[in-house]
Amino acid sequence: MRVLVIDVGGTHVKLLATGRRAPIEIPSGPHMTARAMVQAVRKATAGWKYEAISIGYPGPVVHGKPVADPANLGGGWVRFPFEKAFGFPVKMINDAAMQALGSYQGGRMLFLGLGTGLGSAMIVNGLVEPMELAHLPYKSRTYEDYVGERGRKRLGKKKWRREVAAVIQLFKAAFEPEYVVVGGGNAKQLKNLPPGVRLGENTNAFRGGFKLWSARGRTQ
Repeated sequence: MRVLVIDVGGTHVKLLATGRRAPIEIPSGPHMTARAMVQAVRKATAGWKYEAISIGYPGPVVHGKPVADPANLGGGWVRFPFEKAFGFPVKMINDAAMQALGSYQGGRMLFLGLGTGLGSAMIVNGLVEPMELAHLPYKSRTYEDYVGERGRKRLGKKKWRREVAAVIQLFKAAFEPEYVVVGGGNAKQLKNLPPGVRLGENTNAFRGGFKLWSARGRTQ
């Protein structure tokens, strides 16, 4: 099956389809609504051949549908008719869960996505469980406020790295994963990762999107 994978982010929407070698990017941002995203994707992929679509969504997804608008994008995502707008079958999953699925190598894995915010997901014996840890209280703010992009800018790179290491240790103690994968655009800013922690590859989100349409892509 030929699949178009759409990885929706706070600054860019990244696209890759079966048979194509390199992804392309579309600028996003606080004014990008669901309808604007669909229009931009259809324009950017004119002439591409695919039969199904995977969408990694930067927010909570329940039964394949977004239940809240993204914090860093425009509105209109909840109850938007994606399949009708695209004209193809669509599977939607939280963006961190999609990247986690592409990073998974068996057992119990915790995925943390360091980007505009903080994405999180667990995979246990092949079953994906998206999580929303970003907005839980941490110190005087939330986890996202310390390890997301706002935290990196506020704290500076050195202090931000210490906070990321501390948060990883907290989550390891709480969820008891066999290993942790750290992905997202800011993962490359890290140094000296703790034992049992590795960096994810940029292509893992797309790998996860392709897996959604295979027998290996099971979600909770």
